[in-house]
Amino acid sequence: MMITPIHRFRDIERKPEYLQPDKCVPPPSHDSSGKMWFIRDGCGIACAVITWFLVFYADFVVILIMLLPSRDYIYSIINGVVFNTLAFLALASHMRAMLTDPGAVPKGNATKEFIESLQLKPGQVVYKCPKCCSIKPDRAHHCSVCKRCIRKMDHHCPWVNNCVGENNQKYFVLFTMYIALISLHALIMVGFHFLYCFEEDWTKCSSFSPPTTVILLILLCFEALLFLIFTSVMFGTQVHSICTDETGIEQLKKEERRWAKKTKWMNMKAVFGHPFSIVWLSPFATPDQGKADPYQYVV
Repeated sequence: MMITPIHRFRDIERKPEYLQPDKCVPPPSHDSSGKMWFIRDGCGIACAVITWFLVFYADFVVILIMLLPSRDYIYSIINGVVFNTLAFLALASHMRAMLTDPGAVPKGNATKEFIESLQLKPGQVVYKCPKCCSIKPDRAHHCSVCKRCIRKMDHHCPWVNNCVGENNQKYFVLFTMYIALISLHALIMVGFHFLYCFEEDWTKCSSFSPPTTVILLILLCFEALLFLIFTSVMFGTQVHSICTDETGIEQLKKEERRWAKKTKWMNMKAVFGHPFSIVWLSPFATPDQGKADPYQYVV
């Protein structure tokens, strides 16, 4: 069987003699303690800023173009509250996904002292990342952007300027869900507003001139449609990945399952927290993984 470069790299990585602990120097403790998690990546920062700008643009068009000029105050109040609540939750989820440590493995911990503290059994193999000089737990992968090994890394997303991993996958899923919801809501309101403007005088359906109103609505329509498709697909992909307990990288590399198989419901609770509650939908609630029930493992 022909060995691919990826398989060759993993074979080398599995050899104990490749660890070379003498070459690993742990970073000073003050480098990693007490610091907020933030990736200094130009592309990621730009994408994050664009994301916030597009949400605020959508809110601007919804409020000033569609809701304020409406004569139906109940319609305006209900839709304004719903849209702004969803937009707030989307941005809060984005902020949590961006500023939460996704599950970074301590950098430079592949030292002789740390390896000896593991008390490895004869024949037991550990993994070392040659790039960040850390002992990698099972299912951890190195991110070239974050320059760290991330536990259960699914992928690096420039839109949240962070990896999606063990500790922040919940926030990323909520972000995609709320963006999809506000995009759908905006599309529906744009459709109703166009009908309203066609039936009424265009000069009365908006505080802006008719050409400006049409351009702003068309731009919002394209934005909402694009993000609805993108985030809906991403949301479905993430939920499927959680239910199957297989990250995007593991699916891409077709890695052999070496971990216990659990039910879909248990996998969901492992990401969103134990037990099931309304806080699953809150980006402000940190998931409590709790203890897994033995009967929820699939034999």
